[in-house]
Amino acid sequence: MEFSEAADHPTPALSIGRAPDGGPAVTVTGAWNLRAIQPVAGVLRDQLAAQARGTRDAHWDLSGVTRMDHAGALMLWRAWGRRRAMHLRLKAEHENLFTHLQADTPVPPAAVPWRWMAPMLAATRPLMTLGAHIEDVIALLGQVSLALLEVLRHPSRMPWREISANVYRTGAQAMGITALVGFLIGVVLSYLSAQQLKSFGAGIFIVNLLGISIIRELGPVLAAILVAGRSGSAMTAQLGVMRVTDEIDAMSVMGIPYVLRLVLPRIVALAISLPLIVLWTNAIALVGGMVSARYELDVSVAYFLSELPNAVPVANLWLGLAKGAVFGMLIALLACHFGLRIEPNTESLGIGTTNSVVAAITTVILVDAIFAVLFSNVGVP
Repeated sequence: MEFSEAADHPTPALSIGRAPDGGPAVTVTGAWNLRAIQPVAGVLRDQLAAQARGTRDAHWDLSGVTRMDHAGALMLWRAWGRRRAMHLRLKAEHENLFTHLQADTPVPPAAVPWRWMAPMLAATRPLMTLGAHIEDVIALLGQVSLALLEVLRHPSRMPWREISANVYRTGAQAMGITALVGFLIGVVLSYLSAQQLKSFGAGIFIVNLLGISIIRELGPVLAAILVAGRSGSAMTAQLGVMRVTDEIDAMSVMGIPYVLRLVLPRIVALAISLPLIVLWTNAIALVGGMVSARYELDVSVAYFLSELPNAVPVANLWLGLAKGAVFGMLIALLACHFGLRIEPNTESLGIGTTNSVVAAITTVILVDAIFAVLFSNVGVP
C-alpha cells in the first residue's frame, strides 16, 4: 500500500540543464499537488527563488509532471513573477490551471507621471465636479428655454394643472412654517435692536431698522431658505423616485418631453409662489417686530404702521419680490438638476436630496450677495 501511494505521488523535483539554444532550462518532474508538495515545500521554494533570481528567459519543461493541482501551479506561478513563463512546455490537461491564474491576476496600475502633481490634482477635483454640475445646469436651462419657446408657440401644451398643483404645494402649504419662523425672527431682531437703540435714545428708528432689514434682505432670504429645504428637497425626491422606477425613461420612450412635463412646471410654479411667500413672510415678521417694539420701546402699532412707508421706499419692496422670483427659479432648477442625476438606487436618492438642499441654500446666499452689490444704491432713503 505504501509503495502504491509513493507511485501515485512521486516527489516533485527540479533539474537544471541547457536548452537547445544554449539558454538555461528547468525540467519539472513528479507530482505537483498539495499532498506531494507539503513535505518538501521549503526546499522547492528555495530552488524556485534561486532560479527566478538567475534568469527570466529560462525554458520550463513541465511535460514530466504526473499530477498538478492549484497549489503546485500557484507555486510555479509565483516563481515566474505572477506571469506566464516566456518559454513553457506543459501537458494539455494542466493548461487550464495557468489560464485561470492569469485571468485572476490583477493588472498593476499604470505609473502616474509627474507624481508631484498628485496633490494639486486632488485639490482641483472638487472644482472639476463643480464645473461638471454647472455645465449640466446650463444644459438643463437650455432645454427649459426650448420647452418654454414651444409653449409660447403652442400654449395649449402648457401643463397648467401641474403648475397649479406645484403652486399649492410650494406656496399655500408653506405658509404655516414661514409665518412661524418669520414671526420669531421679527421678535428676535426687534428685541436685540431695541437693546442697542434704547442706550442711545433712538427707539423711534426701530421702524427704519426693521423695515429695511426685513423687506429688503431677511424676508426674501429667509423665505428662500425655508422653501429650498422644504419644497426643493421634495422636488428632488419626486424626480429621483421617478428615476429609480424608470418612469422618466418610460416617458422618453413614449415621446413625452419630460422637461416640459416635469421641469418647466416646477420652475414656473416656484417663480410665482416664492414672491408671494416673501410678501407673507415680510408681513408676519413685521408683525413680530411691532409686538416686540411695543413692549420694549413703547412704540405704538399706529406709529409703526404710519412711519413704515416713509422709512422704507417702495423700491425695496420691488427688489425683494424680484429676489423672490429669481430665488424660486434657481431653487427649482437646482432641485430638478439633482433629481434627474439620481441613479436607480436608494443611496443615491438620499445623497442627491441632501446635495440639492445644500446647493440651493448656497446659491441663494451667493445670489443675494450679488443683488446687494448691484443694487446698493437702489431704495436707499
